[in-house]
Amino acid sequence: MKPSVANYQAAMLLSAAGDALGYRNQLWEYCESGPQIHKELAELGGLKNIQVMLPDWPVSDDTVLHLGTAEALATGKEKEDLYQELAVRYVEAMKDMEGRKPGPTSILGTSQLRPGEPDGYRIPFNPKAVGCGAAMRSMCIGLRYPRPEQLKELIKVGVESGRMTHNHPTGFLGSLASALFVAYSVQRKPLIEWGSGLLETLPKVLEYVKEVGVDVEENVSAWPYFTEKWTWYLQERGILDGKGAPRFPSDYGPEERDKIYKTFSLDGWAGRSGHDAPMIAYDALLSAGESWEELCSRSMFHGGDSDSTGVIAGCCWGVMYGLSGVPEGNYNQLEYRERAEAAAVKLYELAWGQVQ
Repeated sequence: MKPSVANYQAAMLLSAAGDALGYRNQLWEYCESGPQIHKELAELGGLKNIQVMLPDWPVSDDTVLHLGTAEALATGKEKEDLYQELAVRYVEAMKDMEGRKPGPTSILGTSQLRPGEPDGYRIPFNPKAVGCGAAMRSMCIGLRYPRPEQLKELIKVGVESGRMTHNHPTGFLGSLASALFVAYSVQRKPLIEWGSGLLETLPKVLEYVKEVGVDVEENVSAWPYFTEKWTWYLQERGILDGKGAPRFPSDYGPEERDKIYKTFSLDGWAGRSGHDAPMIAYDALLSAGESWEELCSRSMFHGGDSDSTGVIAGCCWGVMYGLSGVPEGNYNQLEYRERAEAAAVKLYELAWGQVQ
């Protein structure tokens, strides 16, 4: 089914809203207690009363870099020209980071880019580049290449854009996962099948990495963790085969989620890594259904990297459900709203033709 341009705009807007809500101007991204965040949310009058706007609710580095990806894709460039354009946009985006808390790996990676030079979008392999900085900015790749027959293109752009800062499989496979999940959202693929679909895609991604021939030995050596952790998670939920109903703990409130999300993580900081930012977003989507409030509770208001999980979950949810049931104040005065909506229209036109 062909999506509407409104769903594309909702994806970009709710992605930014999820970022701003999870970030709360640095206060909630660095809060280690989901119950504390929920308490403060109640004191603010609940989600319906939050007006996401400057100065109290800026977007973080996540949305600034996601807009960089979207606006590069919106040029319509392909292959090497697109990779160079992405590198230009990422370097430019780093000039807009006052008060947005970019991660050290993103700062290092963009400092190593040399846009305009041959292979200037490539940086050295980094054994520590396992963070979520690539996963949080790649969702729109799924809006640009949404069809099943475009999977090869999605893989290429997901990998190459991801390793411009996070040249390590745990990092850039997060980019691939976020892009793939948004493509699945557009395709209306049943949520239950997303995780198994990701696992089926990973061997194709490894084929691509070997084919390109850059840092192959290092990538192959570091490859297994992402697959193993996702396999473990899908077994925990009872959906490794993409069938049945997901199995959640009987008690799964904010306090329990904090503990369980930590078990997803690499280092105890939930959502901070390339594998678990999309994992928490997926977990939230599986359990929230059509409720925006429930999605926010699970993906944006937890003790962990809550803006990075929120930015991914919000994008997928927006594709599937539009703005239905979302309080207008959560998105109508968002920072960079016009840029997000304009990029969404361009991506829609490139993917589906002229807007009617």
